[in-house]
Amino acid sequence: MGAASSTTFGINFWEKEPATSEALTYLVWITALTALMWVPYILDRFMVRGIMDTVGYPDSPPPDAPWAQRMQKAHVNAVENLVVFAPLVVVAEVVGASNELTATTALVYLGARVVHFVAYTAKIPWVRTLSFVVGVVGQVMLGLQILM
Repeated sequence: MGAASSTTFGINFWEKEPATSEALTYLVWITALTALMWVPYILDRFMVRGIMDTVGYPDSPPPDAPWAQRMQKAHVNAVENLVVFAPLVVVAEVVGASNELTATTALVYLGARVVHFVAYTAKIPWVRTLSFVVGVVGQVMLGLQILM
């Protein structure tokens, strides 16, 4: 076994199977994006209130910008839906129901949540509502895939 060998202890590190399914990979992306959604509206809060009032507890703080208020609501909605979506993806994986359909559903859900976040923030009502419905349909599809 020379220095150019790509195997160690019989393991080929260059040609290994993916560690996670596609659906779990999309779940990680959805979770990471949801975890970062607070950053823009907190930066707005720093600009509007200043650092001390943002990290403190002022009696009468000025309101956040309207877009930041909507973004915060979109973030809360993303968290509420992640609580439903994440266990469905994990259960599908555990019971062996994860397949191309669950991967595609997770990808569509990811897209729907991104569109929902942007549409809610930008105040685009029909797009916001339709993207929300697409996400809910994805949750239902995952649930049905597990039960069938």
